[in-house]
Amino acid sequence: MTGPRRRIEKLGAPRKPAAPFRCRLVVMAKMPVAGGAKTRLAREIGVAAATRFARQATAVLLQRVTHDPRWRTILAVAPNAGLASRCWPRGVARIGQGRGDLGRRMQRIMERVPPGPVVFVGTDVPGIEPAHIAEAFRRLGRHDAVFGPATDGGYWLVGLKRRPRLPHPFANVRWSSKHALADTLANLDSRSVAFVATLSDVDDAGGFALSASSLGRRVLPRIYPSFTGRGSG
Repeated sequence: MTGPRRRIEKLGAPRKPAAPFRCRLVVMAKMPVAGGAKTRLAREIGVAAATRFARQATAVLLQRVTHDPRWRTILAVAPNAGLASRCWPRGVARIGQGRGDLGRRMQRIMERVPPGPVVFVGTDVPGIEPAHIAEAFRRLGRHDAVFGPATDGGYWLVGLKRRPRLPHPFANVRWSSKHALADTLANLDSRSVAFVATLSDVDDAGGFALSASSLGRRVLPRIYPSFTGRGSG
């Protein structure tokens, strides 16, 4: 009689449902200071204008996406020495990007954050809206990877499911070139890939001029006052 009773007790024991994986949005951000961000753009429009754009674009993006309950936002800062800067908004988790090219830095972050789908974006695409991020996470429900193509042949968004194994999609990618997206896709040849909207990043004077439609003469949000240059120590 002992054996059957034990089996009945095991079958009848309530099971806790598995916790769903949390979606994480990683914003790759450089310190928006003169000479430290948008150096390519600065060569065309000047250091002051490029730095002003970097500060405004970063502030606007963080205001749009940080507090959305559908994901947790993580701010990945470069260089690591900028982690303690008061220019970043309060209440946002921060990690250092570390050394290496963009691929090595994103790969390192993928290996550090807890399990679940992760989406990366930069701060130089004024057209990013929360709807784009939400769509990317939806696509990861059925696909292994998702990309937001950029008009220059690169991509402004990359997302990975990271299951059942952690992928390595960024090896030997020719960054800052028209081949960046194609190179990354080649590393994912056996994976299911989806795409979201194509957007333009701002790397030159032409992109800077077009960004006015997204940023306009927007005044920096009060919640991020130090992006104006004060309190950035």
